[in-house]
Amino acid sequence: MFVTTTDGAQIFYKDWGAGRPVVLSHGWPLNSDSWEAQALFLSSNGYRVIAHDRRGHGRSTQTWHGNEMDTYADDLATLVDALNLREATLVGFSTGGGEVARYIGRHGTGRVAQAVLVSAVPPFMLRTADNPNGVPIGVFDAIRAGSVADRSQTYRDLADGPFFGHNRPGANISQGIRDAFWLQSMAAGHRNAYESIAAFSATDFRADLAAFDMPTLVIHGDDDQVVPFEVGGMASAALVKNANLIVYPGAPHGITDTHKEQLGADLLAFLKEYDA
Repeated sequence: MFVTTTDGAQIFYKDWGAGRPVVLSHGWPLNSDSWEAQALFLSSNGYRVIAHDRRGHGRSTQTWHGNEMDTYADDLATLVDALNLREATLVGFSTGGGEVARYIGRHGTGRVAQAVLVSAVPPFMLRTADNPNGVPIGVFDAIRAGSVADRSQTYRDLADGPFFGHNRPGANISQGIRDAFWLQSMAAGHRNAYESIAAFSATDFRADLAAFDMPTLVIHGDDDQVVPFEVGGMASAALVKNANLIVYPGAPHGITDTHKEQLGADLLAFLKEYDA
């Protein structure tokens, strides 16, 4: 299914199950397929689960422009409004966490009951004068350079290395999980994925997090090599009033796959807190 944005982009989405809505925003450079374990689990437990492909990713339109957080958030608002979702729980993984934060910053919380940030990029990834603990720009420049030189191999290297922690001693991430990451990544538009690197790394979400006025859950692995825990989850939980932080010891970035049972259970417990 698709919704159409104000600039004519077609945003693909899945709509599974029935009940109070849960909206899943995916990471870079993936698509809604990356949420399948959580979507199946939550929709099988009494929730309506909606997961979309961000513009330029998966089955959505590969627009030339709009590959930045304001437009991503507006696209999410288009989806939420078109489906007339109420009392929704917004869940954002990695870049999707930035999308959720910017949605709340730009569109408010009138339709939102809860928010969840999973391995998410807020509050601000890039090292700057007023964000000295951030990640140096050279790290993101290297991803950009790899994307231009050989993006297929760059995605292989991410999947086989830091994304799932497959580069850690004793790690055993299946070939299937790593292949799925590559397959989804290659479905993203080249320009879209390239420009999205700046969107997730150089967007400052601190003011957006200040607008969170609903119950918020932050989940992050403390061995995340993509969005370091101290830069991401720990910092976000400190900025969101009364946020609940759950740390997965030794967990990598891609916990939607590596810790899918634990993540599903934690999400379900959080959803039930509101429904109680």
